[in-house]
Amino acid sequence: MKGVVFTEFMDMVAERYGYETLDEVLAGAKLPHNGAYTAVGTYPHTEIVALVVSLSSKVGSPPDALVRAFGRHLFGRFAELYPVFFQDVPDALTFLERVDSVIHVEVRKLYPDAELPRFQASRRADGGLNLLYLSSRHFADLAEGLIEGCAEHFKQPLMVQRRNQPVADGSAGSAVMFHVSPASGVAASPDRVAA
Repeated sequence: MKGVVFTEFMDMVAERYGYETLDEVLAGAKLPHNGAYTAVGTYPHTEIVALVVSLSSKVGSPPDALVRAFGRHLFGRFAELYPVFFQDVPDALTFLERVDSVIHVEVRKLYPDAELPRFQASRRADGGLNLLYLSSRHFADLAEGLIEGCAEHFKQPLMVQRRNQPVADGSAGSAVMFHVSPASGVAASPDRVAA
């Protein structure tokens, strides 16, 4: 996993909970290099899991909620750091539709060794978007947070329904289908509305 994910996670922790909490989270995670990350380095994804678990025990929030919050934070930072990805994109669904075919292509130019998840997007007749998340890692909560961050960025409320899918090749990875729809006019649902 690219170091920028780690540095942004630590920035979010410091911003929301303070530097003292960040130091305690780093100590609690018992990382091999004490949390010294560079944005361009590559690190095992198990280390971000250790950081999330340590933060969860420190602040008393469930890990999945913290990972979704981090996804929202990360999307906002990506919008600040890479504004070119947002040029001529009219709305959140269009952006999400382009993640694999445009955004990840550009990310691979910047970080050729990045191991990125795949997103298969297809528009529905009702104007919504089916977004299939495929990854060797189990970070669907992060993907959901990024979708929520996208909705916030574009100021477009979205209804996000999430369903686990069988992994086609039998690998240990994960497959999750996100059904994303404009929230206006959507009936009440137990799924989340992002904006």
